[in-house]
Amino acid sequence: MSPVSSLAKTLIRPEILALHAYHVPDCAGLIKLDAMENPYLVPQPLRDEIASVVAAAHINRYPDPNPHALKEQIRLLLELPEGMDVLLGNGSDELIQLLAMAVNKPGAVLLSVEPSFVMYKMIATFIGMRYVGVPLRTNSGPSDFSLDLISTLDAIHREQPALIFLAYPNNPTGNLFSHDDVRRIIDAAPGLVVIDEAYYAFASDSFVPQLTHYPNLLVMRTFSKLGMAGLRLGFLVGSSVWLEQLEKLRLPYNVGVLPQLVAEKLLENHGVLLQQADQIKLDRAALYQQLVSMAGVEVYSSEANFLLFRVANATAVFNGLKQRGVLIKNLNGGHPMLNNCLRVTVGTPEENELFISALQDTIHQTV
Repeated sequence: MSPVSSLAKTLIRPEILALHAYHVPDCAGLIKLDAMENPYLVPQPLRDEIASVVAAAHINRYPDPNPHALKEQIRLLLELPEGMDVLLGNGSDELIQLLAMAVNKPGAVLLSVEPSFVMYKMIATFIGMRYVGVPLRTNSGPSDFSLDLISTLDAIHREQPALIFLAYPNNPTGNLFSHDDVRRIIDAAPGLVVIDEAYYAFASDSFVPQLTHYPNLLVMRTFSKLGMAGLRLGFLVGSSVWLEQLEKLRLPYNVGVLPQLVAEKLLENHGVLLQQADQIKLDRAALYQQLVSMAGVEVYSSEANFLLFRVANATAVFNGLKQRGVLIKNLNGGHPMLNNCLRVTVGTPEENELFISALQDTIHQTV
C-alpha cells in the first residue's frame, strides 16, 4: 500500500471508503435514454433570446446571492400563498444535503422507502446520519412498488425520523403513491416530510396545495426533467420558518449567473416547456404500449418521463443495447426488488423506435 493510500485509509471515514462514487457512463455516440432528460430542444426563437441574454451576462461578477425575480417567478407559477417561500439549490441534490445537515442531531434518522432515489441514502451516509429504508410492496401486479403503509407507519413510530423523503412519482419505479397514504405518513411523522416532485410535469397530482395544511411539509422540485438539466436548478418550497433556517446552510453564490438568467427566460416561456411535457406523456403512452406487446418484457406503468421494465438477463440486454447504439439505465443488482430491471427515458418518437428495434434484436439474440 502506498503512503498516500495508507494515509487516506487512516483519515477518511470507513463508511466513505466503502462507498462507490455515483457512476455517470460515457454516452458519446449513443442514443441517450438513461438520465430522464427532456429530449426536445426549445424552439429556435427562444434559443435566440437565450443567446442574447447569455451574451449580455456579467460573468465577471458573482451571481445574485438571492435572486428575487427568479424566486418570484416560481412563487407565481406555483401560486404559493403568503407565509411560503422558495429556496434555490444547485440541483435537488444540494437541497437534500442541506435538509439532512440541518436536522442531523446525534441519533437523528433519515427515512425513505426502497427502492427510491439513491441520493437520499447516499447523502445520509455523506454526513454521518443514520438511514432507514422501508421496502415497497411487490405483488407482481398493478400494485407493485406501492407504499407498504403499515410497515412505513411502524417504522416511523419505531425510529422517530427527523426527516422523511418520498419521491412522488417515485424514481426508479415511476409510480405515484396513494395520495391518502402519503397524507397519513405526513400526519404520523414527528419531523419534516419532504415530497420530492422532480417529475411533477408528467404526473397527475402534487402536494404543493397541501403546504398550508401541514406544518411539517416541504415540497422539492427540479427543472432538470422539464428541459433544464444542464442548468442544475432545484428548489424547495414551504413555510418561511423552515427555509430561513436552511438558508443559513446554503453556500453563497450556489446558483451561477448563467443558470439564473437562462432559467428566468425559460420560465417566462413556461408554457412551451409544459407543451413539451405533454408531448412526452403522449410519447410515454406509445412506448408503454410497444413494451407491453413485446414478448419477454414486463413493463410498469409510470407517471414520470421514464419506464421501468423487467427482462431475463437484464445486464446482457443492457450491454446488447449499448452495442446497438442505445444507452439506458441498468438497475439490475442495485436493489433486490430491481432484479433484472432496466429503466428507459422517454425519448423522441424516432429515438423510441430505435430503442424498441434494438431491444427486440437484443432479446432475440440473448434468449
